[in-house]
Amino acid sequence: MKKLVLTLTLAVCFVAFANAQDYNTGIGLRGGLYNGLTVKHFFGERSAIEGLLASRWRGFEITGLYEIHNRLTDNIDRLNWYFGFGGHIGFYNGDNTSWGEIGTSYTVIGIDGIIGLEYNFDAVPINISIDWKPAFNLVGYSRFWGDGGALSIRYIF
Repeated sequence: MKKLVLTLTLAVCFVAFANAQDYNTGIGLRGGLYNGLTVKHFFGERSAIEGLLASRWRGFEITGLYEIHNRLTDNIDRLNWYFGFGGHIGFYNGDNTSWGEIGTSYTVIGIDGIIGLEYNFDAVPINISIDWKPAFNLVGYSRFWGDGGALSIRYIF
């Protein structure tokens, strides 16, 4: 099973087109049900890490993601699709959530996936992306959260 997972992971990493990145680092805002900040940094031709600091239910969550970026089509330059995985830790008060018990504080730890599209403007150093980031909490409130979609706008340099 470990060999299969390793083989699939390596295959996914190599199934990409060259030159998917148009910038090195982007910093901006992420809006959806979770609102917050996003920082994405490329450390390879198609490989990036993204950090998210988001707020919801008067709590906050920190997420780290590893992403693979690819050109969507050769016809539209600077339009990329990406996918990845990572993890999160969040801190919530049950008084403010729709799922927690009143008077209970929650620390949730879990795994995340992400898939999305992004466009990097040529005339201005701006990037816009739309994605879906499902998560599964392993510790704390152990549930699947499938409502992690968002629109992000970043200044890129």
